[in-house]
Amino acid sequence: MEYFRPSIGLFKRGGTLPTGDGRKQISMTFLAKFHLLLVHFPIAFVLAAAVAELAVIATLRQTWRAVAVAGIRAGAVMGVVTAITGWLFARSPVVDVGRALEWHRWLGVAGAAGAVCAAILASRLHESLRRPAFAYRASLFAAAALVAIAGHLGATLVWGAGFLRP
Repeated sequence: MEYFRPSIGLFKRGGTLPTGDGRKQISMTFLAKFHLLLVHFPIAFVLAAAVAELAVIATLRQTWRAVAVAGIRAGAVMGVVTAITGWLFARSPVVDVGRALEWHRWLGVAGAAGAVCAAILASRLHESLRRPAFAYRASLFAAAALVAIAGHLGATLVWGAGFLRP
């Protein structure tokens, strides 16, 4: 049974590999191409979590904290998956290796690690304790900055340096 249709553009360099028993297995190159789709989710989740945490600071309403915690947890999971697919994608022959790619790679990993750290620290939050809230906020806002910069560098890699100019 054919699992995927070879007419899809993602398979230009082969999306499946034959196994010894006649079945087909998804290649890492195929999985790597999902980076271009997945990359938008951690950016949105982490930045939305940072905005929600700013709302907690401004309004002191804890309902925004639930939004922030849910956002950073989703952003952490998606950040790890996106970082893995990004490293796989960078190994493909269609990607030019250079300084911008290296910065994008490592800032993306740092952003994902910061999101994971913030998600872990979010489980230790209590309204009465200030120290865990400071560490959580510091890691959340650092992760948001790193994800935003990595996203900008990724857009520069795809669209060119002048993509923001009219």
